[in-house]
Amino acid sequence: MPKFAYHLSEPEICQSRVVFASPHSGRDYCWSFLRRTVLDERTIRSSEDAFVDRLFDCAPQFGAPFLKAGAPRAFIDLNRSAEELDPALVEGVRRQTHNPRVASGLGVVPRVVANGRAIYSGKLAMSEVEGRIADYWHPYHDRLRALIAQAHMRFGEAILVDCHSMPHEALDGVAKSSARRPQIVLGDRFGASASRTVVDRIEAAFSDAGLTVARNTPFAGAYITQAYGRPSRGQHAVQIEIDRSLYMDEVAVRPNANFHNFRKLLRSVVAEIAAMGQADDMPVAAE
Repeated sequence: MPKFAYHLSEPEICQSRVVFASPHSGRDYCWSFLRRTVLDERTIRSSEDAFVDRLFDCAPQFGAPFLKAGAPRAFIDLNRSAEELDPALVEGVRRQTHNPRVASGLGVVPRVVANGRAIYSGKLAMSEVEGRIADYWHPYHDRLRALIAQAHMRFGEAILVDCHSMPHEALDGVAKSSARRPQIVLGDRFGASASRTVVDRIEAAFSDAGLTVARNTPFAGAYITQAYGRPSRGQHAVQIEIDRSLYMDEVAVRPNANFHNFRKLLRSVVAEIAAMGQADDMPVAAE
């Protein structure tokens, strides 16, 4: 089993109402899990937000905490509800209301990785799935809720920046020939999970760094933004998707030649986002 449910890096002094988190960058592929899967060690990583944790690990230097998953997404998906159980994978689960994510094999314990490739040759026992949820899902979300609550208590507001990556091909159907292809997609569930002021300022941080930004298409945010975004209560959640081709070789699952330059560029973006949540900054009013 993966050794840790999460890893938390905190600043010496918390100076920002922003909480950075990466739920899909865990890469502890334990031997017992790899023995169960029918996929090879590289293919099993195709759904992972590889190296996103390294892109955002500077956050504590700017006064904001950074939470990242310990277990890989193929083992447990922290951006799903604990109730999103797949009847095609988990023994004893009854089919309920149609859920597109579950139907496609992307429940809290995934049945497939990218491009619909099956992870297992058969079903999993309910007891095993419940164990993963208890040992990894709940500890991660308990800690995330605590970090958000602490920020809200200290500053009167909290901003969750949920960090992800997307395959370059994910935008093939979005990019128009007459427009620049988006490199960053911000998801706020079409305004339901964060105030416009918050999203505008996050978008400006990326745009000022020379990156092309789109909103909510094709990714508007999943469980985490839905569960934690409460702008009317001063609790905002924004999902960030970064085009993987900017910093990694997607086939080999390794940093590409531009990784260090892009990481340096993103450092300025992280600094700007964290600064917008500084105690002496203007409050971001809910809309």
